Amino acid sequence: MVSAPVQVAPPVQAPARVRRLPRWVAPVAGVVAVVALYVAFRGKAVLPHDDDAAVFHWLNDARDWVDANRNSSPIFLYVVNYLRLGVSEIYTLIQGALVALGWPGLIGLAAGLGWLAGGWRIALVSLAGFAGVGVLGFWEASVDTLALTLSAVVLSLLFGIPLGIWTGRSPRVRRIVTPVLDVMQIMPTFSYLSPIVLLFLIGPASATFATMIYAMPPAIRITSLAIQRVAGVAVEASESLGATGWQTLRKVRLPLALNTIMLGVNQTIAAALSMVPLVALIAAPGLGVDLLRALARVNVGAALIPGVAIVLLAIVLDRMTRAAAQRRDGGGRARVVRWGGFAVLTAAGLVLTPVLAQEFPEQWHVQLVRPINDVVEWIETHWYTFTGFVNDVVAYGLLNPLQDVLTSAPWWLITAAVLVFAWRVSGPVAGVIAAGCLVGVAALQLWQHGMETLTIVLVASVITIAAGLALGVLAARSRWFAAGLRPILDAAQTMPSFSYLLPAVALFGNGRFTAIMASFIYAVPVVARLVEDGLRAVPPTVMEAAKSAGSTDRQLLWKVQLPMARGSLLLAANQGIVMTLAMVVIGALVGAGALGYDVVAGIAQQEDYGKGLAAGVALVLLGVMLDRITQGANGRRSPHKKRNA
Repeated sequence: MVSAPVQVAPPVQAPARVRRLPRWVAPVAGVVAVVALYVAFRGKAVLPHDDDAAVFHWLNDARDWVDANRNSSPIFLYVVNYLRLGVSEIYTLIQGALVALGWPGLIGLAAGLGWLAGGWRIALVSLAGFAGVGVLGFWEASVDTLALTLSAVVLSLLFGIPLGIWTGRSPRVRRIVTPVLDVMQIMPTFSYLSPIVLLFLIGPASATFATMIYAMPPAIRITSLAIQRVAGVAVEASESLGATGWQTLRKVRLPLALNTIMLGVNQTIAAALSMVPLVALIAAPGLGVDLLRALARVNVGAALIPGVAIVLLAIVLDRMTRAAAQRRDGGGRARVVRWGGFAVLTAAGLVLTPVLAQEFPEQWHVQLVRPINDVVEWIETHWYTFTGFVNDVVAYGLLNPLQDVLTSAPWWLITAAVLVFAWRVSGPVAGVIAAGCLVGVAALQLWQHGMETLTIVLVASVITIAAGLALGVLAARSRWFAAGLRPILDAAQTMPSFSYLLPAVALFGNGRFTAIMASFIYAVPVVARLVEDGLRAVPPTVMEAAKSAGSTDRQLLWKVQLPMARGSLLLAANQGIVMTLAMVVIGALVGAGALGYDVVAGIAQQEDYGKGLAAGVALVLLGVMLDRITQGANGRRSPHKKRNA
């Protein structure tokens, strides 16, 4: 019997592998398309600035309606006016109490609180700090600044801590509150001065409200985080014993979260102190008035001294609240020593108040204005060639070409380019929000000034991020360099933003580059710190494994540390850009122009109120756009992870 032949199946062919285009093709094609469209439509649909735009008149009419109905509308009669009077009374009460203590009593109270918070070291810092304010010759103005700061901090904590507790316990509330806090923190400080003045007029009340808006977000965020971090085991144990929700909150959650909440208090005070000088623009008393006068006279020494006084107040309040947050309750003896030291120091100051003069003795003042101005004059004389060269290089090499492109390109092309870029970098939601913000700037009739502001912000951000990245890398790789850099960064972060303007004016004159340099000094400390923290957070085991594989220091940085610190680097870029925007706006006071000038003009001149208010909204839109792009990029997976997914 013949067997049938065995049929062999044909070999299965593997499916043809689809060749993917290199990753760089799409971005390059997009850039080419944008350039081609720019060349084709350059100078069309550019939306030039118009000081007589209809939206400005509409906002002026709204202001006139508010002024006409301030004493007749129920909203103002029974809500807004009472809020203004109530906040004014809080400020008057605190300011009166501080003045009544006299300079010896206030110094003694500060030293006593320092002893209570952290022992003799903090007491010595508090005593030296407050005495230094008097020696600088700014005691009365410093008391007004302290009163305004405390008023804003009290209100911020009064509303911020309960709201933070609520958001910490409720995810639904947290989802609602978080976007509002994002906008409050992104918003440049100038942006809400106009609406605050419209509602509460000029003076301490409006200044307190403006400072409170700026200072409240840290209190809410950190309190919420503290409540969320309370161990679930402790909460479950309390509930299993029959405790109600209120009892668990009061006896378990709050005590365990207290130290972190105190850090929130610390950050709220720091934010309030940084804002207080700016509200001098709306007739707030204090050191900001001296800063504005010095700015008007271009007197660098007269501007730095009140800035140093604010730094001293900030250092004292910072050390005091940090020590209170880190304090561990000792036994009964330690408690007696703390309260005893507080009582002795405070009593000593109060006893000396009627004995010594009410005002800080003028013969104890140290005159530093003239020496500082002599140094500035020497720098202007000997460095003018170099500073002028740097100014011209940045202006003609970066600012002017970029501004020409942004202001001559069609508004729809820039909006589409931002939409695509933000979509690719941060996702579709960020892309739509970013494009919507630009549409809003166009609708406000402020496109040209918006692009001029964006030009300064982009150039300043590139310089700031590059310098911050370099400093952060050096600090992360050398503890000696980090130790030397830290006090410089501390001083730069504490100094009020106004104080940066005049040294920059002395070096570079009035103009856009002055605002860039001031924003550089203001923002680079935060960028450098975040970069350093991110690089130091890379696990030592990963570093050791890379070293054992033969990686050089350069390979270790570029292929291990920087990729693993991607989140911190993107956060550093985000914070650098947002802080740069805030400072560039203040640069309007030294000739930076654009939207910042519109806001200042709206505050100073009644006929420009509508333009100033619209410019404030446009600044918020630009801030939201830049924030969404950079913050959204942090939530996207890196290309390396995408390829390995």
